[in-house]
Amino acid sequence: MESFNWILHLLGRFHPLLVHFPIGLLVVALFMELSTIGGKHKGIREGTYWLVYLGTFFAILSALFGWLLRIWEDYSGELVDNHQYTGIATAVLALLTTILLRLTIKKKLPDFKAYRLGLVMTVIVLSVAGHLGATLTHGEDYLTSVLPGSQEMYDDAKGVALLAELKDTDTITVAQQDRLNLEVRAIFAHNCYQCHSKNKSKGELVLENKAGVFKGGKSGIIIVPGNAAKSELYRRITLSPDDDEVMPKKGKTLKENEIELIKLWIQNGAHWSDQDLKVFPEADLALVKPDLPESDEANPVDKLIGAYFEDNGLEWTSLVEDRTFMRRAYLDIIGLLPKPDAIAAFVNDTKVNKREQLIDTLLADTQNYTQHWLSFWNDLLRNDYSGTGFITGGRKQITDWLYTSLAENKPYDQMVAELVNPIEGSEGFIKGIEWRGVVNASQRTEMQAAQNIGQSLMGTNVKCASCHNSFVSNLTLEQSYGFASIFADSVLELNRCDKPLGKMATVNFLYPELGSVEGETVQERLYNLSQMIVKRENGRLYRTITNRFWDRLMGRGIIEPLDEMDNIPWNADLLDWLASDFIESEFDLKHLIKRIMMSKAYQLPAANYTKQEEIKSNYVFQGPVLRRLSAEQFSDAVSQVISPVYHAIEYSPNKEQITAKRIWHPEIKFDRKVLPEPGKRYFRKSFTLSDNAIESAKALISVDHSYVLYINGTKISKGANWKIVSELDVASFLKPGKNLIAIEGVNEGSIANPAGILFSMKVQYDTREIMQLDSDTSWKSTSDTPDGDWTAVAYDDIAWATVRNYGTSNWGRLIDFTFNDHSGTFARASLVKQHPFMKALGRPSRENVTTSRDEQATLLQALELTNGEFFNGVLEDGANLWLERYNYDSEKIVQNLYLKSLGRKPSEAERGLLLDVLGDKPQPESVQDVFWSTMILPEFQFIY
Repeated sequence: MESFNWILHLLGRFHPLLVHFPIGLLVVALFMELSTIGGKHKGIREGTYWLVYLGTFFAILSALFGWLLRIWEDYSGELVDNHQYTGIATAVLALLTTILLRLTIKKKLPDFKAYRLGLVMTVIVLSVAGHLGATLTHGEDYLTSVLPGSQEMYDDAKGVALLAELKDTDTITVAQQDRLNLEVRAIFAHNCYQCHSKNKSKGELVLENKAGVFKGGKSGIIIVPGNAAKSELYRRITLSPDDDEVMPKKGKTLKENEIELIKLWIQNGAHWSDQDLKVFPEADLALVKPDLPESDEANPVDKLIGAYFEDNGLEWTSLVEDRTFMRRAYLDIIGLLPKPDAIAAFVNDTKVNKREQLIDTLLADTQNYTQHWLSFWNDLLRNDYSGTGFITGGRKQITDWLYTSLAENKPYDQMVAELVNPIEGSEGFIKGIEWRGVVNASQRTEMQAAQNIGQSLMGTNVKCASCHNSFVSNLTLEQSYGFASIFADSVLELNRCDKPLGKMATVNFLYPELGSVEGETVQERLYNLSQMIVKRENGRLYRTITNRFWDRLMGRGIIEPLDEMDNIPWNADLLDWLASDFIESEFDLKHLIKRIMMSKAYQLPAANYTKQEEIKSNYVFQGPVLRRLSAEQFSDAVSQVISPVYHAIEYSPNKEQITAKRIWHPEIKFDRKVLPEPGKRYFRKSFTLSDNAIESAKALISVDHSYVLYINGTKISKGANWKIVSELDVASFLKPGKNLIAIEGVNEGSIANPAGILFSMKVQYDTREIMQLDSDTSWKSTSDTPDGDWTAVAYDDIAWATVRNYGTSNWGRLIDFTFNDHSGTFARASLVKQHPFMKALGRPSRENVTTSRDEQATLLQALELTNGEFFNGVLEDGANLWLERYNYDSEKIVQNLYLKSLGRKPSEAERGLLLDVLGDKPQPESVQDVFWSTMILPEFQFIY
């Protein structure tokens, strides 16, 4: 019988040939089947059936031949197992789909839904099996190896230099033996792991670790220390490329210098270093402040940039003029446009140090600085006001702690320590998101904490290594689980691609050379981590934030991408000097901003990179990159110039306690509370005032959608826009004793929708005593038209219902709903929860760490700015506001529009064109058109 085993062996080798048939046939069958939905293309249905039949046949045959190949060839490991299981699953699903198809054709099933679902599932599993097969054939980094930053994983020049060094010496030191071994292991990693690793141990040979190398494989020992000629490994790598036994196969023969390194290693005893193999480039952790080059430049940044220019054959160009610098500085520090009078004063100022004074003044504007930079930190720390996780309480924001930290200019090392080892208010950062339902092992909250810290603070990609050994860095699965264990209250079991490995994690930090984080409790470990991560020796932490700030102010990081801090910087000395200077400033973030902005490099004209590729790769610094306004900057600029874009905020920095809630009549259907129905509702609130004289009485009211307000039977005001808060002086309508507030409210629309009254009244007596009345559940309401004078104090409302509290979740906190002075203010976009308009302009959801936003305009943004109902509504409101403000004077409208939006007067050509549009008697529509044409100008939308 054994004499016929070769037939089975041969059939197994047909697996790679057959496996492509079901892929093509079933995928095409799915597309053809989808095209028949709705009764279309009936003529192709017969062909679709045959594709399914043939695809199923070949799927079964491929799975059978793959099983034979697994038995007769040297394939083993988890990856092989997974490929086999998904291949068999594909065959089973394909067979089931065929059965469902036959049942449908025979009218035993009512329609094609079950068959189509089976076909979709078959193709999905088929795709997974195909990917695993490609990984087996071409290696786990088959897809990622072509990504930017992954091209040069093995430094061939480094190996050549080491070979030359060792050839010239008679004895090799222990340090040199370590280096030699690490180079050989790097050669194994890039040429051999795809067939000889723990995941795919062909011939039972594993070259991934010491035990596997010296154990050998199915054919025996592969290395004889001290004798390369008798070592099977050396024999195989020196065979002719056409030899059947040559290694590695697939035409990827080793280079001559690589073979020589392996030979030298074996000849010198095949020493195995205790050091971890660093397959990928890895930046030094230590930070050393470079010496500054000799230069006439005063600013240290410019000394380094000057030397860089000299090396790259570049010269300094003239700095930007004052108007451009001022606009750039305003937008970068406080996120707002400078006002026309401030621009004129700055341009006419003759002081030599006026730019430094401007920077100092803007950095001292605590409120606007904080509200602008809040967006950067919200992105970076994955902090938001609403979204996934908040509904279930599985997520907590850190806004109050973050706002206070920025306003106080808290040292960065203290901020990091308080994020890692939370104080009250900062614990939301490492809490992570508790997702609804079951998540995989790489998304458990402890792992999220490790991922967030790694990416946001250290510029390290922990996500890849949370599922398997990283394909883009030296991080291993063990390291990521060791890091995540810091935040876990129990021992974590390692999971590779969500499959338990039966191995428990050991608590550790990604960079253990900084110190130990071990502790009996989570709190002890967090404290140890907080002390260790902020050490001055941790150059990675301080390089990362320095690189992020350079990118923020210059449009492109010194290292790109920002989250891959092992990549080579375009100027390593500049990065290390700035990071060292930041440490010496006692981690002062404002110092770092000023240091960059005071440089000539920052004040150069925006560099003209004609191709986006010039910014991403082969980058040469020539000046700041032209930057688009962020979603928040654009919104705030429109609010400054035209009309407030947003009226409500989610976080209020002023700490004023407004306890009023939105209330409405309770709507009940089938014993359940439902949304308010359209129509008119009536509200009453009785209250008693003392006999003391009233010094002042102010009332605030906002109703969605419209209202009429009565006090003690007298009509006081009415309104039909909930965004506009009516601030009323009501002292003359009040009296000692019993008083009454009555409101007639209307909810518009054709279906049930949120509606609410927001009311607050503050009465101050001459005794300085204050009485405040707010809308709350002590108010009463009815949906029936009242009989009699329902606005009178004496009216009997005993039959009326108690109102329902709708909170403020649908409306946010109106910025004008305050008894404090709010003249000239508008809702800063950074304080507003995610809005469709800002989302379209690029504000992220913040469910993940976001370290940079896409600078490229999208079709969605173009459509939103062109035809978006929301944006056009803002322009419409602004048009009516401006016509009233400038008394329908077209000349004043044009002049002020350009001064406020662009910081300059219009040219004669621009003035003439816009005046022609507006005419002598401008209408709201023409003013709106003029606004729009200005807001979409590159001069408005970009930071030059």
